[in-house]
Amino acid sequence: MTPGNELLFLALGGSGEIGMNVNLYGADGKWLMVDCGMTFGEADYPGIDLVLPDLEFIEKRRRDLVALVLTHGHEDHIGAIPYLAADLQVPLYATPFTAGLIAHKLEEEGLTGQVKLKLIHPGDVLDLGPFKVTPVPLAHSIPEANGLLIETRHGRVFHTGDWKLDPTPVIGNPTSPDKLRAIGDLGIDVMICDSTNAFTEKASGSEAELFDGLRHAVEESPGRVLVTTFASNAARLHTIGKVAEATGRRVAVAGRSIERYLKVARATGYLTDFPETIRYDEAMRIPRRDLLVVATGGQGEPRAALGRIAAGQHEIKFGEDDTVIFSSRQIPGNENAVGRVMNQLAVLGVRTVTERQAHVHVSGHPGRPELKQMYDWIRPRLLVPVHGERRHMLEQARLGTESGIPAALVQENGDLIRLAPGTPKKIGEERVGRLVLDGDVILPADGSTINERRRIAQQGVIAVSLVLRGNGSLAADPVVRAVGVPVEEDRDDFIRDAQATAAKAVEPIRDEDKLRENVRLAVRRCATLWTGKKPNVEVLVTRL
Repeated sequence: MTPGNELLFLALGGSGEIGMNVNLYGADGKWLMVDCGMTFGEADYPGIDLVLPDLEFIEKRRRDLVALVLTHGHEDHIGAIPYLAADLQVPLYATPFTAGLIAHKLEEEGLTGQVKLKLIHPGDVLDLGPFKVTPVPLAHSIPEANGLLIETRHGRVFHTGDWKLDPTPVIGNPTSPDKLRAIGDLGIDVMICDSTNAFTEKASGSEAELFDGLRHAVEESPGRVLVTTFASNAARLHTIGKVAEATGRRVAVAGRSIERYLKVARATGYLTDFPETIRYDEAMRIPRRDLLVVATGGQGEPRAALGRIAAGQHEIKFGEDDTVIFSSRQIPGNENAVGRVMNQLAVLGVRTVTERQAHVHVSGHPGRPELKQMYDWIRPRLLVPVHGERRHMLEQARLGTESGIPAALVQENGDLIRLAPGTPKKIGEERVGRLVLDGDVILPADGSTINERRRIAQQGVIAVSLVLRGNGSLAADPVVRAVGVPVEEDRDDFIRDAQATAAKAVEPIRDEDKLRENVRLAVRRCATLWTGKKPNVEVLVTRL
């Protein structure tokens, strides 16, 4: 698909899901990409930490891709860059803070110099082929977040990225009503807008309001305190640092990602007054009431710092009279994982505090009052919700039309939308998908490796080893090993039955593939009779 005399929109990620944001704009034979994010693995992806967007559509058209512009530095907007951006062979445009985060990621992957990073500064206007792109500073939970005014000869788009309205954002500039009204005065044909909090009746609240709530929660704890938040929430790190100073506590940082964000923030002029941190061994020696730990793991990730602390597998130890404060929003789908960590903490005698008990978190995304205010400033002719599950996007579409926007169009990943000329509508579907980072290897999320792993996780696996003479007869009894098959109390009896079944299935034939299949099916039937399960059966044949 090559864009013609038109303006197109295509989401490759982030529409119909929260995370993994990738959006494409097409016009006059060229494409512009906005953001390249990732999401985290779930139970459906055993052994997988990172899930990446499948960029096959634009990789096939990379000669027509003019640039990748980043709205801000959150993982769901830049996290896929170290794994996918080098193949695109286009420059990346980012503000200094976001570029610093990207550069660090590229260095970790040994890709320094292989991706061209170009800095965006306030007031810059990017001329990118048929696209004129103007970054628009917006408040968010990370420095230097921007919306994008995208102008083509076919129409104007305001792409919000992630945003909120915060007159006192602690870090970064507040959203400017005057600038947004001026953008609306230009005549905006389409607004592509964040839908995360479309059901939230109240405004998100200001970051500056959190100081008192967090300080009170910390002061109430007679022992050690751990505050967990997103590593990328630089504004929250600033607030936590001020709370530590106000309560007389020393600060330890647990989590490589927080250390990375602190390093990049300081290098770009942010968080320069964050308290000096102490090592883990010193943290364990000082009086319990004098310690505040900032840690990753608020979404229940078992290998993050909080997860390891809760499991007793970290150098920092928590117990009776200690407190863990969850200063972050629970991402939908992570409820069980977070609950598991909280229960582990409860076993240790640790008190947990969430936003339900105290004012310890404000969102970085707009609630309904903020959405309505943005509609009033921008006054788009069409609203296209993104950055949310289907229900979030539908709700924002309803809110937008009820608030006076003439039309709303709800799309999903892969829907090719013609925004102009004529009535905006879906004109086709393009292939989208997911990739997974499995160790150091990138694989299709629905490929044979992950499907086999799911099956093994659900059914177990049996290995059968056969040693055959030259005439095809057995030279020794089959060897059978069962892993993850529910035969704990009767394992020996089951193994003997499976061995006998395998021996009976051996036929003196030269077709080794047929022989293996006969044995595989026979042993699986045997396992099904014993357990009701249908485990994977692998048959290994050695001929003397």
